[in-house]
Amino acid sequence: MERRLLGATGVEVSRIVLGCGNFGGIGSAPEFFGQGEDEAEAFRIMDAAWELGITTFDTADAYGGGRSETAIGNWIRSRGHRPELTTKTFNPMDAGADHGLSRARITRQIEASLERLGVDQVELYLAHAFDPETPLQETVETFERLAETELVRAYGVSNFDAEQLRAALSLGHPAAVQNSYSLLERADEQGVLPLCETFGVGYTPFSPLAGGWLTGKYKRGEQPPPGSRMELRPGPYEHLRNDRTFDALDRFEELATQRGVDPATLAIAWLLAQPQVTAVIVGPRNPQQLEPALRALDLQLSTAEADELASLFP
Repeated sequence: MERRLLGATGVEVSRIVLGCGNFGGIGSAPEFFGQGEDEAEAFRIMDAAWELGITTFDTADAYGGGRSETAIGNWIRSRGHRPELTTKTFNPMDAGADHGLSRARITRQIEASLERLGVDQVELYLAHAFDPETPLQETVETFERLAETELVRAYGVSNFDAEQLRAALSLGHPAAVQNSYSLLERADEQGVLPLCETFGVGYTPFSPLAGGWLTGKYKRGEQPPPGSRMELRPGPYEHLRNDRTFDALDRFEELATQRGVDPATLAIAWLLAQPQVTAVIVGPRNPQQLEPALRALDLQLSTAEADELASLFP
């Protein structure tokens, strides 16, 4: 497994990162807390990832209402392995709970995350979203203090647009950005990625398959498969349900077939070919779904090949 340095932090991560957002829930949505993968299945996924050389795990305090962090902590104690850990805070951990990035809340949440994970420090701590109700300076100063006290090795931001990232960079030293980025979600190319290049910030995109759209599982004129993202939480991807997207996906699948790979492998290989991408976060629902990411590591696309794929999805 190839490894990369995360910006200028000295933190090294595996090129493929295990996303643990489905452990005990479906992301941060309170209505799905207690669903997703139970701890036994989470253990199977983490075992498989570790065996494949995926040593960086990504979670958040609100994933499953804390169940994701707890499962990872139990796995660490059970197996004796110590992955590089990314966790995040902003979202409420149960319906009606507080949220945000105030100094008091961040301090409280990191302590609770460390306890659930069973570690003294996480490698990367992220603001899970921009908080318009808290002065950004207060948030950045709090993250900087956590790094100084070595509760976190580095900090960064997630779901920040270019304006928000620029403001954070003017106040401190965020080391990484974690945003949605794929062939079907390219907004970061206009501002976020150039800022990462200029300031030496690591970039670890999530949703490399755009909620399953780049796997070929969604078909024109058909209902989404049971249990799929488009059945459970279609909102973020509803805009893709149109003939233009399906036409592009048909051509994309043809190109994948010509290369002798599945569409998911080709989609992840495209991300790995982007110069600003440090590592790609994949969130498998079972161990077998790790395979496209591993195959993508071997499918090294040239700049011209990556550009050809990008042109399908203007």
